[in-house]
Amino acid sequence: MKTGRINTVILSLGIVVLLILMVKLFLIDAQQEQSHSLGKLKKNKAQYSAIPDFAAIPDVGEKKQAFFDYLRPAITHHNAIIQDERKFLLATQAHLNEGLSVSEAESFRVQQIASKYQYSLRSVSNDTLETLLMRVDTIPENMVLIQAANETGWGSSRFAREGMNFFGQWCFKKGCGLVPQSRTKGLSHEVAVFKSVDDSVGAYMRNLNSNAAYGLLRSIRADLRAQGKPVKAEDLVYGLMHYSERQEAYIDELLEMLRHNNQYLVENNEQRPAV
Repeated sequence: MKTGRINTVILSLGIVVLLILMVKLFLIDAQQEQSHSLGKLKKNKAQYSAIPDFAAIPDVGEKKQAFFDYLRPAITHHNAIIQDERKFLLATQAHLNEGLSVSEAESFRVQQIASKYQYSLRSVSNDTLETLLMRVDTIPENMVLIQAANETGWGSSRFAREGMNFFGQWCFKKGCGLVPQSRTKGLSHEVAVFKSVDDSVGAYMRNLNSNAAYGLLRSIRADLRAQGKPVKAEDLVYGLMHYSERQEAYIDELLEMLRHNNQYLVENNEQRPAV
């Protein structure tokens, strides 16, 4: 009897071990299949995101096109949000010009938009809305794409691969991002880490539309609007003088990149200025 019970226990344990091994083998196969399906993707160590391994694309033209195509949806998305905000502000301004009062709901949304673009709005008036509208405006797609290419070496930089940061944006709280290997002694800034390319593009656009350093960019854009002219990257890029310590050399480099990469900046044979 004892021997029979022992055999039964041993048999049961054997079945359990066999089942465990089968489950492990199944999970390993599934992980390998998933890894294969990702192709040439690199995981973001901090946020478990992934971007294409652009550096692994041997053809330069294909690499550039792939990089631009990867960023375009996020740029389109955030420009659409800005355009919606701008339309609302223009409609509110039209109400005031018609002698109508601003509702509480309108005033609340205006305050929300002003806060997003770091504009202190004490009252909703024609003048304050006009000032706010200088900040709430779209960014030309071509300029965004070229700056991202310049700042990341066409998506190959450490900050793009590990931090989803495509525009070299800084943060200033210890541990907030990635520490630059070439950071000057005595400085404490880090390169911000984002959860997605969408977050990176959104933060970049808010920076250009709110930071005092880019007031010239916003003035150029507002002047073009006032003259009824399209807002093009070639005009707006001069407002990026303070984006880099290289200043004029940085602007010249961006302009050269715009000219040299024009064929890859065209989608469906149609360029997209800021709408």
